[in-house]
Amino acid sequence: MEPAPTEPNRPKPSDPYLKYSALALQLLGTLAVFGWLGYRADRYLGWNFPVFMLLFGLLAFAGMMYQLYRSLNR
Repeated sequence: MEPAPTEPNRPKPSDPYLKYSALALQLLGTLAVFGWLGYRADRYLGWNFPVFMLLFGLLAFAGMMYQLYRSLNR
């Protein structure tokens, strides 16, 4: 006996919301972790100006924007 035919896989209406919510949480988490690492590096080196915090934050933001660009083109 053959299995009953199924409907083609249709994306659920909530799929885009979940996808972009996950990207937003990844962006916030990545910025938080890289900002914290930069803060720790600046504190370890004893610098008054947050060079590594800014640098790591900008690099994390650029990386996440690239990831967002790639995910939008799929």
